[in-house]
Amino acid sequence: MNEIKTVELFAGVGGFRLGLESASKKFKTIWANQWEPSMREQDAFACYISHFGNGKKIVCQDIATAKAQVPEHDLLVGGFPCQDYSIMKKNALGIEGSKGTLWWHIHDIVREKRPKYILLENVDRIIRSPAKQCGRDFSIILRCLYENGYAVEWRVVNAAEYGQAQRRRRTFILAYHNTTSVYREFADALCVKGIKMMHRQVMGAGILAKAFPTEGHGRDYLESWIDEMVYADIPTLSNLQKVYFFNAGVMMNGRIYSVNIWPRCEKAIPIKTILETGSLDEHYFLKEQDMKRWLYAKGAKQERRRRKDGSIYRFSEGAVRFPDPLDMPSRTILTSESQVGRTSHVVVDSMTGRLRTLTPLECERLNGFPDGWTDTGMPEKMRYFCMGNALVVPLVTRIGQVLSKLDE
Repeated sequence: MNEIKTVELFAGVGGFRLGLESASKKFKTIWANQWEPSMREQDAFACYISHFGNGKKIVCQDIATAKAQVPEHDLLVGGFPCQDYSIMKKNALGIEGSKGTLWWHIHDIVREKRPKYILLENVDRIIRSPAKQCGRDFSIILRCLYENGYAVEWRVVNAAEYGQAQRRRRTFILAYHNTTSVYREFADALCVKGIKMMHRQVMGAGILAKAFPTEGHGRDYLESWIDEMVYADIPTLSNLQKVYFFNAGVMMNGRIYSVNIWPRCEKAIPIKTILETGSLDEHYFLKEQDMKRWLYAKGAKQERRRRKDGSIYRFSEGAVRFPDPLDMPSRTILTSESQVGRTSHVVVDSMTGRLRTLTPLECERLNGFPDGWTDTGMPEKMRYFCMGNALVVPLVTRIGQVLSKLDE
C-alpha cells in the first residue's frame, strides 16, 4: 500500500499516531477522536492538536456521538479505556462496566466501515477478564471480529523485554479482514497444515510475532472454535462463559489457538539512564512530614480491615522496593504517579542523593515520547495522568514497521 489511511480512537496525547508515523510515511491519520468525560478541561485533546494541528478531522466528542463521523479508512487504532479490565480497579466489571462498554462503539465502527486492519491496545488482564468469568470479555471481542470477517492475532507484551525502560505489560490485538492478502495467505496455509500453521503464525509467521520475536513456548495450549463458546445475552453469558486464553494466540475462520510464548528478550533500559541530571524544583523531593505515609504505603502489611457491611477480613500485601532500584527498568507508571502511595516511583536523585519522585519529563521518556511532549500548558498533575494512560510508543512503531511492508 502506498498510503494507509488511519483512524485513531481514544487518541489520548497521540501515542498511536506518533508510533505509526515514526514507522513509515505510509501512515496518514485522516481522523482522530479524544474526549475525557470526567474532565472539564480537555488537556489531552489540547496536547494532541498542539502537535498534530486542529481542524474538523480531530474531534473532541463522546465516541457515542462522534462515531457517526468516522470516514472510510484502512487501519483503525485505539487504546480503548482499560479501567474496567484493570487489576488496579477493585471489582472491575470488564465489558459490562461503564468504560468496558466502549468496546461496543468500536464494534459499531468496525461493522459499518470494515477497515482492512484493526490495532488495539489494552491492559494485559483483558484476556482473562472478568475474574469470576475468566476470558469472557475477550471471547466476546473475538466473536465480534469473527462475525465481521476478521482473523485476529494477540500478544501480551512486556515493554522492558523488548528493549524499553518500563516493565509495562499490555495486550495488543491485531485483526485483518478477509479481503486482505495476509488473511488469504493465512487461511490457505491453515487449510493445508491445520493447527501447525496456527502455531507457526503465533511463533514467527504472524505480524505480531515479527514485531515481537519469540524464544519458545509452554506445553499447554488452547484449541477451540468460537462457535463452541456459549453466547446468548450478556446476563446469560456472565453466568456461563469461561475460557482461559494464554498470552499469545490467533483466530482464523472461528478457530482459536492460544499458547504461552517466551519472548526473545532484548536488553532493557535501566531507569537511571532516563533520569534528569540537572537541578530540580524542590516539590519533587520527599518531605519529612510525608515519610511515615511513604513507608507505610511501600511496606509489607498484615492487618485486619473492615468491609462496608461491617464484617472483618485480613488484608496482606508484600513490600515494594523503596527507593526503586536504578539499574532496572521501571515498574508500570500509573495515572496517580508522583502521589504519596504504593505505586508511585521514588528514586535517589543523582545530584543531591535525596529521595524524590519522577518528573513528568521522565515519565514521557519511560513511554518513549519526546521530551516535553505533554508540556503544552496542562497542569503537572495532568501530565502524569496522561502518561499513566499512554502506551509505549516504540512498541507501536515496531508493529507499524511490519504492517507497512504488507503487500496489498
